[in-house]
This record gives sequence, C-alpha cells and structure tokens, in this order.
Amino acid sequence: MGDIANKEVNNEAKIGNISIADGVVASIAGIAAIEVEGVSKLTGNISKELVSKLGKKNLANGVKIEIIDGVVTADISVEIMYGSAIKKVSEEIQVKVKQAIETMTGLKVGIVNVVVSGIKLDKN
Repeated sequence: MGDIANKEVNNEAKIGNISIADGVVASIAGIAAIEVEGVSKLTGNISKELVSKLGKKNLANGVKIEIIDGVVTADISVEIMYGSAIKKVSEEIQVKVKQAIETMTGLKVGIVNVVVSGIKLDKN
C-alpha cells in the first residue's frame, strides 16, 4: 500500500500533478460508511457518537485503502445495528463509499469490500 496516490490533471493547461495521501482517501471512505443508516461503527471503534465529539477526525480506523495506477480498492469493516438488513446496509456502504471517493478525489474506485465484523445488540 502506497502513501500517496498520484492523479494526473486532465486539462489543457496542466500546471502540475495532484497527490492525495492514502489516509485522506481512507478518511473519506470512513465518513461515507459511518453515515449510512444501520451502521453502528467502523471496526476501529469509531462510533457515530464519538464522530460527533471528534468532529469526524480519525475515521481511517476500520478502513484499508490500496491505490494502484489510480484505481482504489477499499476494505471497510463495520458493526451493524441489530435489526438492520445486513445486505442492504452493506450495498449502501459500497455505493456511498464509491461515490464519495470518486467525487472528492477524481480517482476511480474499482472495488469496495465490506466486512460486517459485528452486530450492535443494545442502545448503550
């Protein structure tokens, strides 16, 4: 896994390269995933309550990003709230993470793998 993703600027007056750190892409993916209804937290123990206190910082926990030739592979580990449709929530995570990364970075997302590592049983 590299530290920086280089993206070529596709415009007529190219003035340089744009580099995006893997951690930035991982944070974007983490924010998109935690905002999906039915997600309790990322596996890295970042819950929605903690996100509100931290101001959406450090959301790369539970997210692994690999960028090869400008194509992103994302692995997202989440805990789902009991009673949520796991397949539906997981598919929404895939869509939201792909959209967020592509919109914000211009990188192409090839794969978004979702691992449901737990179920939150109670409200505490």
